[in-house]
Amino acid sequence: MASIQWFPGHMHLTRKAMTERVKEVDVVIEVLDARLPGSSANPLVAELTGHKPTLKILNKEDMADAARTAAWLAHYNAKPDTQAIALQANATAGVQATVIAACHALAPGRGGMVKPMRVLIGGVPNVGKSTLINALTNKRHAKTGDEAGVTKLEQRIALADDFLLWDTPGLLWPRISVPQSGYNLAASGAVGRNAYDEEDVALELMARLRGHYPGLLAARYRLDAAAVPTMRDEEVLETIGRQRGALLGKGRVNLQKAAEIVITEFRTTTLGRITLETPEEFAGWVAAAAAEDAERQARKDAREALRKGKKA
Repeated sequence: MASIQWFPGHMHLTRKAMTERVKEVDVVIEVLDARLPGSSANPLVAELTGHKPTLKILNKEDMADAARTAAWLAHYNAKPDTQAIALQANATAGVQATVIAACHALAPGRGGMVKPMRVLIGGVPNVGKSTLINALTNKRHAKTGDEAGVTKLEQRIALADDFLLWDTPGLLWPRISVPQSGYNLAASGAVGRNAYDEEDVALELMARLRGHYPGLLAARYRLDAAAVPTMRDEEVLETIGRQRGALLGKGRVNLQKAAEIVITEFRTTTLGRITLETPEEFAGWVAAAAAEDAERQARKDAREALRKGKKA
């Protein structure tokens, strides 16, 4: 499985700015996509913020599988110095009170003009962070859009006289070592369009849906629910293309168009409420990627040792 990579130049600047800013904040808010709560958790954020109290916000909960959201909340709430909540940022009622209360629970010694609460908020692109900030402030402070990388500059926002929020641009990490995460991020819109092939992403998405949500696939695209789990991903995508009239000459299916249909209908929840990963699955992916990296490094070290031996 090939990996997807996307790390535009402004992300280098974001990394540098976050490294400096985190030294003076009390709480770090990381906004996650509730449909991929593991893949959208940036390991670089954990590296840069160290042991700072962290609030994990699983945004877009209305688009995710409720049972799997509960499992992910339990997973993150079991971690030290971490609190996790799920919300729908575009439903603004109660968002500000919920987030502020969670921050104060993580840093109870902060608050008031002498010790104002200082919070850094970040997340991968297109998780709804800007929408959340607008809900927190009841104003349009942040630009929003369905394209990855809308926010490109850090900005300071005062939620109250004693509550300061620093917004950072969406940040991925230089190398996505877990291939499944790359595809899930691409399916969600967190990766720029020039970094992936829609057909490849749709086929990986199809594999996830066939295994976990065959009923939703069958209902949306008029397929045999019993047959869906045993169908090939390409076969399902081709069937969808024929049904939607995505055809080329001589009755051939336009797989590119079919892929765009599937990805769009996942992103808009037209397919239904879907979460692409469980905590256990994600842990398995991470372990497999780490083992592969270790094997790759061992081969590299062996080649280097051989080269040095020949020189000697």
